[in-house]
Amino acid sequence: MAVEIGTAVSQQKLDNIKGRLLGLKRSIFDVSNLRFRIEELEQQTLAPGFWEKTDVAQEVQKELGQLQDTVNGFDARWKEYEDTDLFLEMVIEEKDVELEQEIADKIEEIEESLALAELECMFSGEHDRSNAIIEIHAGAGGTEAQDWTDILLRMYLRWGERHGCKTSILDYQAGDEAGVKSVSVMFTGRFAYGYLRSEIGIHRLVRISPFDSSGRRHTSFASVMVMPELDDSINVEIDDKDLRVDTYRSSGAGGQHVNKTSSAIRLTHIPTGIVVQCQNERSQHHNKDTAMKMLASRLYEVERQKQAAEHESLAGDKMGISWGSQIRSYVMQPYRMIKDLRTNYETGNIDAVLDGNLDAFIKAYLMMSMKR
Repeated sequence: MAVEIGTAVSQQKLDNIKGRLLGLKRSIFDVSNLRFRIEELEQQTLAPGFWEKTDVAQEVQKELGQLQDTVNGFDARWKEYEDTDLFLEMVIEEKDVELEQEIADKIEEIEESLALAELECMFSGEHDRSNAIIEIHAGAGGTEAQDWTDILLRMYLRWGERHGCKTSILDYQAGDEAGVKSVSVMFTGRFAYGYLRSEIGIHRLVRISPFDSSGRRHTSFASVMVMPELDDSINVEIDDKDLRVDTYRSSGAGGQHVNKTSSAIRLTHIPTGIVVQCQNERSQHHNKDTAMKMLASRLYEVERQKQAAEHESLAGDKMGISWGSQIRSYVMQPYRMIKDLRTNYETGNIDAVLDGNLDAFIKAYLMMSMKR
């Protein structure tokens, strides 16, 4: 009886998966049209003189690669569904409890993979497929705020691991006693900016501070800024006269070399007051190149948000969209709850979120954005 009940549940879940896949195929992915577009682009790459116009060729190759990733991902999920469906028929015939558990686990994997595909279908922004640069800065509050910044850094690094992103710390300013004053991290991976742009804003923590001997509750703040890594098709003009360039010794890991040479770079954009730093490379030249890319991304994002603010104002939307707006509260005492103040999505599973499980918050934000 247990096997029959289990396989019935599995069959119901598989039917649901099939329906969701067909929905993606027809409405969102529109797989038939994507395949037709892939054939068109492949024909373009075979045309004589295709590589003579490098910029155009790179754009075609970029679009082709993205479409192939999308279609191949759909095909892989559909094959997983078909294989699992056949496997379930065998389990029903043999009434094997061990096989029934195995197929239940497989269905759970497919559901997680499908949820990710449905989430990625919401990415329609110009830079959603780009890599992302994330900056986290401690707010007022000294050691407590710096420790909170360190917790957020770990949360995003764990999120990166979960999503197969390569992460590289570009700049790291350690706290006075513990934690982090500020940190910049590059996330290289599929839809990195599309995911992480939902995190822009102020993150508020309420807890009993481990640094307070009296055991009092403290409220700490940290700001999170997320920018797309700009590709060569976007040119942000930066006049050398508007820059102040400072060098200093790296304070992060890197062996004896970083203690002997001033390889780290700090760029200050005088008109806007924006400051970026990079110290992850041994070469001062490489650090400056990376810092210039960071600055270009910051300037681009500032301008984009300025235009968005003007649009929201004209539309009469009262919701704050500034990067300095408080977006999420993480309360550990007197109760345990994380709530996004933009979407009202909340969860009591604080440990999972701080371990990088952010997708539910990201999905809620994307769904809200699509409705606006």
